[in-house]
Amino acid sequence: MESCLPILLHSLCFVSLVLQISYASDSISAGQNITDGQTIVSAGGNFQLGFFSPGNSKNRYVGIWYKISAGTVVWIANQENPLNDSSGVLKLTPQGVLTLLNHTDGIVWFSNVSRSTQNPLAQLLDSVNFVVREANDNDLDDAIWQSFDHPCNSLLAGMKFGIDRAKGLDRYLTSWKSVDDPSPGDFTYKLDSSGYPQLILRNGSVVQFRSGPWNGLRFSGFPQLKPNPVYSFGFVFNQNEIYYYFNILNSSVRQMLVLNDNGISQRLTWVDRTHDWRLYASGPTDECDTYALCGGNGNCNMASSPKCVCLTGFVPKYPSDWESMDWLNGCVRRMELNCQGGDKFLKFTNVKLPDTRLSWFNKSMNLQECKQTCLRNCSCTAYSNLDISGRGSGCLLWFGELMDIRQFDENGQDIYVRMAASEVGKILAFSRQSHSEDLELPLFDIITIVNATNNFSDNNKLGEGGFGAVYKGVLENGQEIAVKRLSENSRQGPVEFKNEVVYIAKLQHRNLVKILGCCIEQDEKMLIYEFLPNRSLDCLIFNQEEGVSLDWPKRFTIINGVASGLLYLHRDSRLRIIHRDLKAENILLDMEMNAKISDFGLARSFGGNESEGSTKRVVGTFGYMSPEYAINGLYSVKSDVFSFGVLVLEIVSGKRNRGFTHPDNRLSLLGHAWTLSRDQKFMELVDPSIASTLNPLEVLRSIHVALLCVQNDPHDRPEMLSVVMMLNGESTLPHPKQPGFFSEDSVSEASSSSGGKHQKIRPTR
Repeated sequence: MESCLPILLHSLCFVSLVLQISYASDSISAGQNITDGQTIVSAGGNFQLGFFSPGNSKNRYVGIWYKISAGTVVWIANQENPLNDSSGVLKLTPQGVLTLLNHTDGIVWFSNVSRSTQNPLAQLLDSVNFVVREANDNDLDDAIWQSFDHPCNSLLAGMKFGIDRAKGLDRYLTSWKSVDDPSPGDFTYKLDSSGYPQLILRNGSVVQFRSGPWNGLRFSGFPQLKPNPVYSFGFVFNQNEIYYYFNILNSSVRQMLVLNDNGISQRLTWVDRTHDWRLYASGPTDECDTYALCGGNGNCNMASSPKCVCLTGFVPKYPSDWESMDWLNGCVRRMELNCQGGDKFLKFTNVKLPDTRLSWFNKSMNLQECKQTCLRNCSCTAYSNLDISGRGSGCLLWFGELMDIRQFDENGQDIYVRMAASEVGKILAFSRQSHSEDLELPLFDIITIVNATNNFSDNNKLGEGGFGAVYKGVLENGQEIAVKRLSENSRQGPVEFKNEVVYIAKLQHRNLVKILGCCIEQDEKMLIYEFLPNRSLDCLIFNQEEGVSLDWPKRFTIINGVASGLLYLHRDSRLRIIHRDLKAENILLDMEMNAKISDFGLARSFGGNESEGSTKRVVGTFGYMSPEYAINGLYSVKSDVFSFGVLVLEIVSGKRNRGFTHPDNRLSLLGHAWTLSRDQKFMELVDPSIASTLNPLEVLRSIHVALLCVQNDPHDRPEMLSVVMMLNGESTLPHPKQPGFFSEDSVSEASSSSGGKHQKIRPTR
């Protein structure tokens, strides 16, 4: 919801004139005037009100602008009726009406007030609000008129963006026609209260963009809107008022939201050092923000090719249109609903909720009551929580087509879409913190997967291991998928299969692989993932020819991506996960070489104050296991930290830890790296193929952080939050102690003590 560029004035003469004859006061009383060339200034000196000409125009307007940036106009009185000379006069009448007169004393503009006052005062506040009030009454609720109730193209801190039913006000933004013409342009950004309220950007009467409904934390279409040190924000929805607002947390910060003449909104922050406005956020942000790009029941995903796919259970209404990338007519159900009973719901996660103009809501229902309410209405097609803060509350129902859905990497919302029973399977029950909930995932039928993979053709095979094989597939709607087909003798048994489905389905992060569904028919067990074209990390860093394609900037991005994903698993996800099998084979790479952590078959969740566990069945991959896990079966978040450290050293060196032995001293890769660092010979560890692309400071810091991660004692290892901060910080780092598995002999001893080599092999490529 971030809007447009400020309007910059170019008349230096005007600016100098303003400075010469500004009023000392911030207000005018009844009978006082402001003539062209005079201004009033708010008490704190932040804003001025007076006459100006925008851009190259010679027309004159009364407006308010930032004193630090005279060209940044935030409010205009006579937008639609400019003066054509400098004879204008702004007066305050004894009744409290602001009146703008031309050279013939004709009224050009006036403030429309519903009541008069005895002793009026018009005051420019330091909030930029221009108010008319009783001179001895400072309560703004008693003001007879205020500019905040009549915004133009700018929203500032403290303003209400929305509806006041009691006062009959509708506060919204309207773009200028151009930088030279501030009269109302083509675009409006307005709160729509038909159905559950949401913000809608229109070009004339055509919807261009939709914010999605407020979900207690943010508008569902703005995943980037989250708590920050610059400004707070919120949404008020009661019987009398519905509005969005924001407030600045630091009085020295100047920020505004502007809708420009191209229909783009921008949140701008003033930078004193450069004396200009800097873009903080903007929207619409990309093609998927275009309203209903994928039509009804379609889902837009910027990470997919093509961008539009039908929701699972739906197919293109006109397949030939979709083949030519014309998605406007959307998708229809593959199987009609049975209103007599038996319908189920399919859960879609991390999405922008559909258009709510044809919705129904209830603030007091819980999610189960919401589901039952939807089932009782044959026209109900989906439901969701109204408020996702806390444990979630409220009910939002949709009827008919689901319009304008898009997929996010994070901070999206869950929606439950109604399906015929054959379209969805209740796969697993997941128990957490003494309560159970049904996990509903897309259930693919075997015919769909057979067709997608050309009957599991060898030409479609991406890889094979102890679990079975992975195949590339293409669904009917054109979406590319990776199918992990478990063999009868798979090392990934029922427990691991359940783990992978449960955990990945409930985890949503840009650096985690995304599961699309599964297929369980007869003896077949298959997991369906997003397809990632650049395979797994081991295919590149351990291959001299292909390793060249991963220059240092890409490798450093991968290191940071894996760190970010692990931090999410350990601290920020709902479940809090220890992965237990982090390795190069389990890091997949997307089109832009972004890292995606995969394979959650061995993962374990922990809650409350738990942070570690133990097992008699040590499984994983030697070379990445921490000493305490490999030898004693003890695992914790610090086990993952150890694996991460190993992975970083492998990424830097291009060498596999397992099997590496230095010819001179039988040191493992970890021992070799630690010895080089102790002797200040860091750079000897680096893969020669990337020497020309190195950033020495980043390389040294990455090696240093990795060595802190692989220290023998888990208590000495940092947590992932510290790792993320250290990788990108400049603070002095502690000296790492000797790593675990210092020599190849210690690795072999650990392998023997844990009962052999149970080495899991990469599932998806």
